[in-house]
Amino acid sequence: MTNKDILNIAMRQSAVDLSCNADDFLSDKNKVVISQKNDGARKYLELPFDCNLVSYGNNIVASVRSDVSDTVSEYINKYPIEHCFETPNMNVLSEKLSPYGLKICFMAEYFLPDLSALKKLPCKYKTRILDDFSNLYLPEWSNALCEKRSELDVLGVGAYDGGRLIGLAGCSADCNDMWQIGIDVLPEYRCQGVAAALTSALAVEILKRGKIPFYCAAWSNIKSVRNAVKCGFRPAWTEMTVKPSEFVDKMNNI
Repeated sequence: MTNKDILNIAMRQSAVDLSCNADDFLSDKNKVVISQKNDGARKYLELPFDCNLVSYGNNIVASVRSDVSDTVSEYINKYPIEHCFETPNMNVLSEKLSPYGLKICFMAEYFLPDLSALKKLPCKYKTRILDDFSNLYLPEWSNALCEKRSELDVLGVGAYDGGRLIGLAGCSADCNDMWQIGIDVLPEYRCQGVAAALTSALAVEILKRGKIPFYCAAWSNIKSVRNAVKCGFRPAWTEMTVKPSEFVDKMNNI
């Protein structure tokens, strides 16, 4: 497997998620498609989308519901690609979608492994591969594991200080070919390289199993982005997701 193979697999998965073709991400023209449900999509996605913008750097592919298609098309073709994912231009889309009862909700950057840089990093604590998480669905491991989708949590690497679990990297089998990594380290054990050691070790184990590890972080989460880069992950694509206003207001406790 090569880095190009990995990127192609990711684009094929994004095409399934967005109801488009993988080649659409390589075009120099933006594209708007109508979102549909698909059994092969990432398990945590709620399909069909109201509006979801994805860019691998060449263009923007927008997967939308039909009544906002023209509005979104006008937006993504008015501004440069990178500006569509940030303020002040993003406010334009937010205002245009407000009459439809929609608000911008999630924004994230996704990382794929660079095979020339990824390697298992050292850890000062003992580590162990895990596949049973039945007693670990606790607040301190909420990034590594997801109790609501516990059936997808398939593999992890834990770090131990004596008999105490002090760090955990877990991955969920979000789709057939790609497993997403999440990481948690107890506060008193941070800044010791534990996160990078566990993340890199889990990424290596995922590749051994013939799957592609991927990593997601908000671009404002500097600590998480630094961890991804330190482990040999590189930015691959970005997403911005629009949700019903009620959903966003609930998340904001409004």
